Amino acid sequence: MTGGAGAGAGMGQRDRMFKVLVVGDATVGKTSLVQRYANDSFNRHYKSTVGVDFALKVVQWSESETVRLQLWDIAGQERFTSMTRLYYREASACVIMFDVTNISTFSNSQKWKQDLDSKLLLPDGNPVPCLLLANKCDLSPWAVTREEVDRFSKENGFSGWVETSVKENKNINESMRVLIEKMMSSSTGDGSSSTAGSGDYINLKETSPPGWACC
Repeated sequence: MTGGAGAGAGMGQRDRMFKVLVVGDATVGKTSLVQRYANDSFNRHYKSTVGVDFALKVVQWSESETVRLQLWDIAGQERFTSMTRLYYREASACVIMFDVTNISTFSNSQKWKQDLDSKLLLPDGNPVPCLLLANKCDLSPWAVTREEVDRFSKENGFSGWVETSVKENKNINESMRVLIEKMMSSSTGDGSSSTAGSGDYINLKETSPPGWACC
C-alpha cells in the first residue's frame, strides 16, 4: 500500500505509506519493539495488547522521499482467531518475533508465518517481505542456537533474520531499515526476486547506506 505525494511536500518530494505487521507470541516484545521504534521509549511493564494496536513512524528515506510506516502490533493470541485475515489486509511487509530464551515462541514463529502466507500476498502473487527477529538477545542462555535459527529462517521463506534487543535498542532501527528497502524495491517492481529473500542472517554492518537518517 503506497501513497502519492504528501500534502505540503516540496517540489519533487515523494511521500510513501506502508503498512507493516508485527506478529508473534505474547511476551516476545512486539509492543516494546513498536514503542521503541516509533517513540524511542522502553517500558518493562506494557500491558498485553488486546486485538491490535497502532503506531506511526516517519522516516526521511532520502532527500526526495519520505516513508510513513503504519505499524500494526497484533496480539499474540490472534493467530487462533479469524481476525488476522482482516488485520493482514493490504500490508506491505511483516516482522515475526520470538524470544530467544523461550523455545515455544520460536517454534510458533512457523505457525505465524504459515498463517501470514495463507492470508496475504503481494499484488504480484509473491509472499510479502518478512523478517524474523530473534529478540531479547541480551539475555542468556538462548533456548535455540544461531544455526537453528538460520536454518529455520531459510526453510520457512523469511527474507532474513536479525538478533535484536528492544531493551538495549540493538538493531531495531537497522532491521526496520532493511525491511523498508525490501518494501521499496518490491513496490517499484524491481526487486521481485529479492522479496522472498534467502533467509540468511542479515549483517547490518554491511547494509548501512551512507547518509541514512530517520526521524
